[in-house]
Amino acid sequence: MKLIIAYIQPHKLKDVKLSLYKAEVFKVSVTNSLGCGQQKGYHESYRGVPIEVNLLKKVRLEIAVNEGFVEKTINAIIEGARTGQIGDGKIFVVDLPECIRIRTGERGGEAIG
Repeated sequence: MKLIIAYIQPHKLKDVKLSLYKAEVFKVSVTNSLGCGQQKGYHESYRGVPIEVNLLKKVRLEIAVNEGFVEKTINAIIEGARTGQIGDGKIFVVDLPECIRIRTGERGGEAIG
């Protein structure tokens, strides 16, 4: 089992969800987040005072999958999120040692579904 964590541009969420559905990945958690990377932010002026904005809006996706769905999920995220520009995002794949479905008590891959 793996936990796939992806940070993407907010305006690409709809495209990523569509790609995930096509790949038969239906369970996803979505959180709004702030962050900066190679983009480094931008400058703007508020009431005449220059401000450096270096925490940009991102969307964090968390998807727990069984081994057979790892590559399929990664490819779907890339397909939906890629624009070819700096700031497209990152994908992290982390081992998931345990998963428990609260309702039934199922454990492991069965709990992921």
